[in-house]
Amino acid sequence: MSGAAAISADSKPRLPRGVHLKHDETRGEWLLLAPERVLKTNAIAVEILKRCDGIATLSEIVDDLAAQFKAERAQIETDVKTLLGELAAKRMVDL
Repeated sequence: MSGAAAISADSKPRLPRGVHLKHDETRGEWLLLAPERVLKTNAIAVEILKRCDGIATLSEIVDDLAAQFKAERAQIETDVKTLLGELAAKRMVDL
């Protein structure tokens, strides 16, 4: 969790070269594809990852998700930081 706390509100997360979010039509699920790795993603992770374009800041992503889902901003921020921290540790997101 300490890694998640270290993510700055000004960070501009993005998927690194070679990592792609893709919808598998056959299985009807979203996958995060990286060289020699495949991660199944849930609906929440998909919404977060779709916004990781290297342009939007973490704060903007959290604001957007909180508005879209009418959820408490603090909880959204915690969830986003946790997910991105875990994916960054696996080198599947650049912060």
